[in-house]
Amino acid sequence: QVQLVESGGGLVQPGGSLRLSCAASGSIFSINGMGWYRQGPGKQRELVAAITSGGSTNYADSVKGRFTISRDNAKNTVYLQMNSLKPEDTAVYYCHADIYSSSWRRDDYWGQGTQVTVSS
Repeated sequence: QVQLVESGGGLVQPGGSLRLSCAASGSIFSINGMGWYRQGPGKQRELVAAITSGGSTNYADSVKGRFTISRDNAKNTVYLQMNSLKPEDTAVYYCHADIYSSSWRRDDYWGQGTQVTVSS
């Protein structure tokens, strides 16, 4: 069984920063892509940022230049550094990972979600 555990959400003022972490644990053979999605009030879940096992990154236009995704493959952990936060960044943030639990079994895994609220 594989689990993704997120941490780092909270309440921050506009212009502030937060760092989200997501650690994968359990029966892991290898991890392909990892990423962060978010779902704001009354909105659909959207991709925020993604990173491949080789370190290539992809960002939503709305966060480019403000957010940075990174990963530590030795720790099976992905991070999202969020700077210059805006009220429209308020959402539940979900970690996603594409994981092989064996040499042939590949599944998508999601974290439980962490609330990020940007408000004065």
